[in-house]
Amino acid sequence: MTSDLLAPLDLAFWNIESDRNPMHLGALGVFSAHSPTAGAHAADLLASRAAAVPGLRMRIRDVWQPLSLSFGSAAREADPDFDPLHHVRLHAPTADFQEVAGRLMERPLERGRPPWEAHVLPGEDGASFAVLFKFHHALADGLRALTLAAAILDPMDMPERRPRPEEPARGLLPDVRKLPGLLRGALSDVGRALDIGASVARSTLDVRSSAALASEPSGTRRTAGVVIDLDDVHRIRKTVGGTVNDVLIAVVAGALRRWLDERGDGSEGVAPRALIPVSKRRPRGAQPQGNRLSGYLIRLPVDDPDPLARLDSVRAAMDRNKDAGPNRGAGAVALLADHVPALGHRLGGPFAAQAARLWFDILVTSVPLPGIGLKLGGNPVTAVFPYAPLASGQSLAVAVSTFRGHVHYGLVADAAAVPDLDLFARALTEEVETLITACGS
Repeated sequence: MTSDLLAPLDLAFWNIESDRNPMHLGALGVFSAHSPTAGAHAADLLASRAAAVPGLRMRIRDVWQPLSLSFGSAAREADPDFDPLHHVRLHAPTADFQEVAGRLMERPLERGRPPWEAHVLPGEDGASFAVLFKFHHALADGLRALTLAAAILDPMDMPERRPRPEEPARGLLPDVRKLPGLLRGALSDVGRALDIGASVARSTLDVRSSAALASEPSGTRRTAGVVIDLDDVHRIRKTVGGTVNDVLIAVVAGALRRWLDERGDGSEGVAPRALIPVSKRRPRGAQPQGNRLSGYLIRLPVDDPDPLARLDSVRAAMDRNKDAGPNRGAGAVALLADHVPALGHRLGGPFAAQAARLWFDILVTSVPLPGIGLKLGGNPVTAVFPYAPLASGQSLAVAVSTFRGHVHYGLVADAAAVPDLDLFARALTEEVETLITACGS
């Protein structure tokens, strides 16, 4: 049985998990059902197809070889007892997909098995069903999770392309002949780590956090989904400039302002730090398993009453981050994972989890989706809501995808800290309307 060591960032995600802060990604796909039994048929299809996808058979085990550079690490390996029925589950019919998804998102994945699940939720009306996919962040980032999920949906009609090679498996014991090179590389890594660390420190001297978005973890979860018209986003962008992503982030800032004011917390002086993950994958390069991420850190101008000024502030902050690049600034702290020894990740995981609240207040991430139709058993997808993990001490995470002419916001909140997630969801839609009016469109 061959093993593949986790990349350092994957190992970090594996070790910062706790029962109250599970580190899995999620996506809720809503399907139009051709028949009342479409959900049950979909569950059968997912289970039968999962058995043929190698990436879904991979479990994660600890590595404790003495005298090994990987001592204290973890590795992926094929599970000899893999059974898709342990991962694909058919639930009772429901009238509220989001309510069930919230309860399922709060449950950690079973670490002794391949860390993923697919929950099929039939609709009470028989006209729709949903599938909630959960993938541990140590197994996949957003793009990799999409690839794994797509492998068990209906085949897509796409131009034929040459397969991209996977990253070769990394052995658990070093080749003695390579030790001099490894030592030189280690010294070089120290230099790069110091450079990144200094950049992060310079960018995080202001450690003021937003108390309104902080919480002690309860372990409970609520989810919500919001759909807005992509044409509306383009109308705003064409009027004021910037990118679609700038507009979507500014919408979050404006919605936070509305939400805080409506719940009575007030938005005066509130400028939470938002972490914007940035993929480090090369478009035409090899597609290894796991995470290839950096990030940008920006202040959301929640305290600014002018919607166009908020958008301008977001655009300027994103432009500054892009000019500096993903290897600089406070958002690049994820790159430091590459320079921490495996045992350091294992021992420091709980401390790293607690440090997240000092680093950023809210996650706003974009998850790519294909522009073509997705189907399962011939039943078409009508909406896809991505969900991000909720870091320790934080109460709200926002993920966003564009799909077939619409923008889908997926919201995950600590249910105890944010019992009014529906108010924030409504505020997102209202902020788009406010921006359109402000643009004179």
